[in-house]
Amino acid sequence: MHDSVTASVSAAHLEAAVRDLHTAGITACRGAFAPEWADLMREDIEAAFAEARGREGGAVGRGPHRYYVEIHPEQLRGFVELVDHPWVRAVSEAVLGPDYRIVELGFDVPLAGAVNQPWHRDFPMPEETRRERRLTSLAFNLTAVDTREDMGPFEIAPGTQWDDDARFGHAMFPPRADYPRYAALAERKYPRRGDISARSALTVHRGTANLSQDSRPVLVLGVDAPGAGNDGHHDMAVTRTFWSSLPARVRAHLHCPVVDRLVPIVQKHTIEGLVMGDA
Repeated sequence: MHDSVTASVSAAHLEAAVRDLHTAGITACRGAFAPEWADLMREDIEAAFAEARGREGGAVGRGPHRYYVEIHPEQLRGFVELVDHPWVRAVSEAVLGPDYRIVELGFDVPLAGAVNQPWHRDFPMPEETRRERRLTSLAFNLTAVDTREDMGPFEIAPGTQWDDDARFGHAMFPPRADYPRYAALAERKYPRRGDISARSALTVHRGTANLSQDSRPVLVLGVDAPGAGNDGHHDMAVTRTFWSSLPARVRAHLHCPVVDRLVPIVQKHTIEGLVMGDA
């Protein structure tokens, strides 16, 4: 269902994406899928969200009225189409190397009433990034809705993936004294159904207040370079039947347990500094 992209990614398109990631810290492929593909993704997200909220540890708070849920690949009907998308493959390989690893599948849901998050990055800066200015992970995001201003758009401060400041709380949260700088840099993003974005999770960002009555679900696909270590924060798995159905080039990059039976994931990728919002 790659309706708006060719079977391969042009050199110019790929070069621009890699340049964006090393300068702004974020890039995008508009219209990667048809809107109908994103509508099916939303159905799967909503089913998984309802199940997760009905059990202990199924969803983790990322601020008031804002949740994160990790899921198994089999819970997303379009999983293979996503990870096998030419742009996703090409960007992952160009930035992270030919042995990149798919380590995370989940979604964020800012509900009505979600407040501004504090400015943050998703994890501390790795030594490879600090010493060599090398990115060791990427987060691919796909919106389940056409984003409106009142929905609390994602906000990012371009170029801040290289910020290395000992004042960052838990090596992730810039001091409040620096908020004016991030606000001045900030760009709000308004993706539409079918778009894919890729960013360094080190680029300082936040979710903004959702003033609407609608939720704004966003799928997250986490991809690592070998040795980055983010797989230790995640618990996705696949069944043997699903594993055997995957194309070999997908199996080569999918690093997770292969099991006889899936068990519901108890969320452990918590970010304590986000729980209260920008209090």
